[in-house]
Amino acid sequence: MVVDPQYVPHILAVAWFALCWLGYARYAIWKGRDTPCLASVLHLYREDWMRRLLLRDNRIADANVIGNLERNASFFASSTLIILAGILTVLGSTENAVAVLAELPFVQAVSREISELKLICVATVFIYAFFTFSWCMRQYNFAAVLVGAAPMIAERQVSETERNAYAARTARVLSMAANQFNQGLRSYYFGLATLAWFINPWLFILASAGVVFVLYRREFHSDVLQVMVYSPTLPPDVGKDVKAD
Repeated sequence: MVVDPQYVPHILAVAWFALCWLGYARYAIWKGRDTPCLASVLHLYREDWMRRLLLRDNRIADANVIGNLERNASFFASSTLIILAGILTVLGSTENAVAVLAELPFVQAVSREISELKLICVATVFIYAFFTFSWCMRQYNFAAVLVGAAPMIAERQVSETERNAYAARTARVLSMAANQFNQGLRSYYFGLATLAWFINPWLFILASAGVVFVLYRREFHSDVLQVMVYSPTLPPDVGKDVKAD
C-alpha cells in the first residue's frame, strides 16, 4: 500500500503525539516510584491529613476541602463539554474554517478530509478529558463517603491499626482521584498542542515535545515541589522568594 506523500508528515505528527502523551504517562509513573514528584509527595500529605482527621470530631472543614476539589473537576468537565460543542460546530462548517485558516501566515494548505480528521482527533482528546474529569468527580464522592464513615475518637473498639489502615485507604482514594484530575489536565495540555497541527504538522511535533518538557519540569523539578519536600534543615521562611512557574 502506497501512502500519499502529503499524508506522511501528518502520520508522523500523530504518531509522535501519541508517543509523547502515552510515553510520558508511563515514564512519570516509573520515575515517580523512586523520585519525589508532585503526585508522590502530595500522597504523603494526604496520608497525614487523614491521620489527623481521625483525631478530631468536627470534620466539616475536611468535607469542605473535598467538596472544593470535586468542584474543580466539575468545572473542567463542564468546560470540556463547551469545547466539544465548539469543535462539533466547526466540524459542521469545515470549508469555512479551512478558508479562514488559509489566510493566516505559515499555515500549510490541506484538503478538507485532513482538516476534518484533525478536528476529530482534537475532539477525541477532549472526549477523553471529559471522561477523566467525570471519573475524578465520582472518586472524590467516594472519598467524601469514606470521610463521613471514618471512626470517631470516642470509638474505643477501633484499634490503632484499624485507624491507620482506614487513613491509608482514604488517602489512597483521594490520590486516585487527584491522579485522574492530573490526567485530565494533561489532556488539556496536549489538546492545546493539537492546535499547532492546524498550522503545520512539524509545528505540531514541536508543540508535543514542548508539552512533555513543561509537564516534566512541573512534576519533577518545580519550585513548589522543592518547598513541599520535607527537610528538617529548611529555614522557617522557605519559599518566601520562590518564583512562580
